[in-house]
Amino acid sequence: MSDIIQSTAEKIKKLQVQGARNVAIAAVKAIQTQAQQTKTNSKKQFLAELKQAQKIFATTRETEPLMRNAIRYLITQTEDVATEKVSELSQIVNVKATQFLRDLEESKEIIAEIGARRIQNNSVVFTHCHSSTVNHLFAKAKADGKNFKVICTETRPAFQGRITAKKLVDLGIETTFIVDSAARTFMNKVDAVFVGADAITSEGNVVNKIGTSSIAVLAMEARTPLYVVTELLKFNPETLSGECEKIEHRGIGEVWSEAPDGLKICNPAFDVTPNRYIHGLICEEGIIAPQTIVQVIKPKYPWIL
Repeated sequence: MSDIIQSTAEKIKKLQVQGARNVAIAAVKAIQTQAQQTKTNSKKQFLAELKQAQKIFATTRETEPLMRNAIRYLITQTEDVATEKVSELSQIVNVKATQFLRDLEESKEIIAEIGARRIQNNSVVFTHCHSSTVNHLFAKAKADGKNFKVICTETRPAFQGRITAKKLVDLGIETTFIVDSAARTFMNKVDAVFVGADAITSEGNVVNKIGTSSIAVLAMEARTPLYVVTELLKFNPETLSGECEKIEHRGIGEVWSEAPDGLKICNPAFDVTPNRYIHGLICEEGIIAPQTIVQVIKPKYPWIL
């Protein structure tokens, strides 16, 4: 397997590449490079190489359906062509990867345009963890001339909220940074909650950074609408057959590097927010009820199903 696949997979595993969108982009670009550098001599070998890369990336992060869908798309598009020439197959991967990344970027712009309309002038919004898509939505609202404030959590144990806070301050958005456990204290002071997603199930439940489900409960208690800002490509088709989205558990050193011997530490990276707590999914097809996810995906991305 090429060095680019191994090195990219290692970066994803070590959180040197963070965020579902960035993870998917990194994997697609790595496969694109591998296809260009391939030494295979037949279509069978070429596809075997792609599928080996798929297996390697699948072991990096369990809760990454966007990355898995992206790689599945490249493989299915390559399998379906009639040509046996490796040079042509390599070009197909290159073209399809470029197209996928372009479409992903266009989706981000559409989502930001739609979501920014939900931020009112002089409002206060709340976010958790770091989502490049959510941040882009905030940037769009700011560019539209809206004056608003953001409250964001630190997001333990890896403190991804610090990334969010820095980017918002750089955008000139007034931002308040709080510890995770202060979410309830501030929830009655906000007008809306915007969070990202790492996975969406067939029922419209959302898997996101640990703590999201608690924030969703607090938002409902405060009658504050919670929006999930996400690409439809984060849908996990395996959940259609009853499979549950796997929840990644990370090393205990992230929580307490010098914990006393004998202490048990659990570090789930994600949790599941039931659809009943979600006001709407802000996606490239508009703002949809989470329960309608399969009906919306079917005409848009039929190859996922």
